[in-house]
Amino acid sequence: MPTQRGQTERELDVISIGRSSVDLYGEQVGGRLEDMQSFAKYVGGCPTNIAVGTSRLGLRSALLTRVGDEHMGRFIREQLVREGVDTGCVITDPERLTALVILGIRDRKTFPLIFYRENCADMAICEEDVREDFIASARAVVVSGTHFSTPTTEAAMRKAMRLARASGTKVVFDIDYRPVLWKLTGHGLGEERFVADGGVTALLQTILPGCDLIVGTEEEFHIAGGSTDTLAALRRVRALTGATLVCKRGPMGCVVFPGAIPDSLEQGIRGPGFPVEVYNVLGAGDAFMSGFLRGWLRDHPLEECCAFANACGAFAVSRHGCAPAIPTWTELSCFLENGSPTPRLREDARLSHIHWATTRRRDWPEVMAFAIDHRAQLEAMATRLGADRARISDFKLLALQAARRACDGRDGFGMLLDGIHGQDALDALTGTGAWIGRPVELPGSRPLRFEGGPDVAVTIREWPAEHVVKCLAFYHPDDEEALRTEQEQRIQTLFAACRATGHELLLEIIPPRGMPTGDDTISRALERFYGLGIHPDWWKLPSPASQGAWNNIAGTIDRHDPLCRGVLILGLDAPEEELKAGLALAARQPVCKGFAVGRTLFGTAAEAWLAGSIDDAAAVAAMEAAYGRLIAFWQEQRSRHGRSPA
Repeated sequence: MPTQRGQTERELDVISIGRSSVDLYGEQVGGRLEDMQSFAKYVGGCPTNIAVGTSRLGLRSALLTRVGDEHMGRFIREQLVREGVDTGCVITDPERLTALVILGIRDRKTFPLIFYRENCADMAICEEDVREDFIASARAVVVSGTHFSTPTTEAAMRKAMRLARASGTKVVFDIDYRPVLWKLTGHGLGEERFVADGGVTALLQTILPGCDLIVGTEEEFHIAGGSTDTLAALRRVRALTGATLVCKRGPMGCVVFPGAIPDSLEQGIRGPGFPVEVYNVLGAGDAFMSGFLRGWLRDHPLEECCAFANACGAFAVSRHGCAPAIPTWTELSCFLENGSPTPRLREDARLSHIHWATTRRRDWPEVMAFAIDHRAQLEAMATRLGADRARISDFKLLALQAARRACDGRDGFGMLLDGIHGQDALDALTGTGAWIGRPVELPGSRPLRFEGGPDVAVTIREWPAEHVVKCLAFYHPDDEEALRTEQEQRIQTLFAACRATGHELLLEIIPPRGMPTGDDTISRALERFYGLGIHPDWWKLPSPASQGAWNNIAGTIDRHDPLCRGVLILGLDAPEEELKAGLALAARQPVCKGFAVGRTLFGTAAEAWLAGSIDDAAAVAAMEAAYGRLIAFWQEQRSRHGRSPA
């Protein structure tokens, strides 16, 4: 038996064990699953959702499961890493496929789903997968009902419970009753929540004595207690266990029984629900469990645990998807403190922005981007030099080669690349972990036009999610009203499209030549966009010439969007020494996270290469040297001013 360890010494707060799948969610709400045309892809499975949810709420979370040795398994693993979940015991099964679930939202009461789980990876979890040291490293272990439905997985769950009791780890049981997964219904009845079965009840009742916390809906307590009378079922469960019992009651919230079961459900510790519109009940229980555990494992009063749980459930029923709908602690705190002006939480702009900004794919404390998304400039250069425009694509591949060499594996490496002449380079860079920006504007357009046509959502929907949508607007806050309004409306449309498709937005603002500018010009432009409800993830701006201008920019961003990723400085084809002067000032600013510079780095090499006066190697060497000098200068300046990325 391992040495007893105090709860405060544990490396983890919670380990979830069991189901891990990919959820394919129908995007057409209100139709039959048979008629769905497109699907969104999320991680799923009760324990996996709980692992994600508890991590988002600030707990140190881990998952024990199996995934297939294929694309979907890798997707789950990578998404868990992005969510901050410990994946040390996410086992890759070389023989089985990752489970899939197909889901839809028919109406407020109907949510069809089909489980593809025949001999799937997570149902191969066995006793050997459950390590003593791993279980002992956590304050609590969550086991769920589905993984008691086959002998092999049941043995693994019971071993986890034995090891937990031996090491002082609390055992949390999510009843998680899905009759179809106990083979009590046909495949087409995946949404069925209750089928009475004496064999399931008898098995579940052997689990209850070893638990510290048991959570379920009224129907789930019916199967655990062997009665469709909720109070009778709860009393039977209480006769078998001293665990704290949490009964979920949908829109009525929940009720908790730390001791004896009273004569009425209303006499338990009640946690009122929140008045929100039900959009999608799938995953609400996993969000509820995540919120309850946040409070319970931090020793909050049970009333607070209920508030956390019910609020998380309210978010889940208001949004598309299961794990993606669970709030972060920042978002949950904001909601509990301020509430929402609408019962449709997905339409609350403030909460939606907090959710978006606190669940981004990864952190980027610094970006040093080689910008070669230029189209019109390189086309004009090729025409002037009599070069074939088809060669521009080859040159961008050379730029990619040079940029990779100069960055040499440094964090913060990025590029701006287009899909017109830069598609080959985009394809080569995508999926490598680099920061990638991609332009959407029609080059040189004022008023702003989009390159792929007026419906920008159609254009960017085809882009990989990791591509940051970059939009350059030649914009001045003192533009003539009709022009300013037209540009602002297009950027509003773009912002909405980016949120709908899950892409970050980099908004580049350049005041048109000939218009007067001062220390407040850019900050007033930012103020206008924030006032319209536009919250870009990034701003790309000309290098401010004074500290006063920087103060205005930083103050505007801090007032309106402290969750903004920050500012990247552009180059505007400035000579290298002039560019460095601007970067020296930018490096002092906490709001500035890097640069996205182009023609200063590649202009001379492009001219010579397209003219045929230098070969590939010379062009690569020239761009590598220029980019390398800029990286070195930027990092030296950041270090000098104590602004090196964390």
